[in-house]
Amino acid sequence: MHHTPEPGHDDLDATAGPPPVFHAEQALLCALLLEPQRLGEVTGIGRDAFSTAAHAAVFRAISSLPAADPVDHTQSTHWLDAVLSAAREQASGLTATYLHHLIQVCPRPRHAPAYAQMIEAEHARRRLAAAAQHLGHTARDTSLPQPVITTLDEADTLAALLDDIAARFPPHAGSLHRTRVPEPTPPPNQEALGEEQLLLATATAFPTVIEQMRWLTPGDFTHPLHAGLWQCLNALIRRDTPVDPVTLLWEAQHRRLLTAGADPRELLDLLNGPLGSPDHWGERVLQRSLLATAQHTSQIIEAFTNDPAITPNQLVVGSRRALADLSAVRTRWQHATTPAPAVPPSPTKPRRTPHVPRAGPPRTTAPPAVRSSR
Repeated sequence: MHHTPEPGHDDLDATAGPPPVFHAEQALLCALLLEPQRLGEVTGIGRDAFSTAAHAAVFRAISSLPAADPVDHTQSTHWLDAVLSAAREQASGLTATYLHHLIQVCPRPRHAPAYAQMIEAEHARRRLAAAAQHLGHTARDTSLPQPVITTLDEADTLAALLDDIAARFPPHAGSLHRTRVPEPTPPPNQEALGEEQLLLATATAFPTVIEQMRWLTPGDFTHPLHAGLWQCLNALIRRDTPVDPVTLLWEAQHRRLLTAGADPRELLDLLNGPLGSPDHWGERVLQRSLLATAQHTSQIIEAFTNDPAITPNQLVVGSRRALADLSAVRTRWQHATTPAPAVPPSPTKPRRTPHVPRAGPPRTTAPPAVRSSR
């Protein structure tokens, strides 16, 4: 039976408490308020590492004010009053009551470095989540004049962030936590289907170009039939088999691409009417694949950051694996769009001047007669 709370009754179970990092922030601030000299033991975090504006303001005030004298601090509240006054400049709602509460929640002030590392770990998670979201947003932005370049720049920014996190959290033994990541599910796109059909039609009409398009793989296509037909074209080229719509239809039948009841004329119609060049449409298909891979990469990394059981080191390992798939497509994109280097002409060998014997001394007698041999 569904429980309905009575009017005026506080259902404490219905409200989730703050995350563990909130308590780590309180414990660190408490340690620094009780023993300000421990600020030197806290490294690697700034005010932006805290999850609330009030905590960030208190930490900024503690960091900016001169450290209190240990003896005077135990007998006077002057330094605490100064901290409260400075913190209120950034968080006007901060009260003396909350500062007094902070002073009472630290289990062990000497554990301040451990509390700081917890805060830094959660901050790294938030930074990585924001970078992944930015990558996904950029890859989906159709208004960008150069979407591939801009998206790859965001991927480089995310990779640099991973390097920074890895430097702050050294690796340790342990396997990657099993986090359920989303499967790539590209939405139906009529423009993408049309470009893939034009690629197949032009490649069938000009099959000699296919050998130079090794940078395009079946996984770059959005439709399974189109991916299978691209495999068929490459198979025909490798076997040095004539390529035309009919031979491609025959190869597709052997690869079970023609479903039961399918009309072969539909496939022949798909391959008719080539327009443009195969490499042009191939680059369009590859660009769409790169942007889709970037979107999926961002979703995987976001899934990691949303799993509180993953450690910072596991975040780095899993995110780098996700970026490796994008790097592989990036390499193929560079091969596709980089002009082939011009082949320098072979150096021509200088023509050899026929050997002319040196002139001897002038003859003073007639040359001897040559006797004929019989």
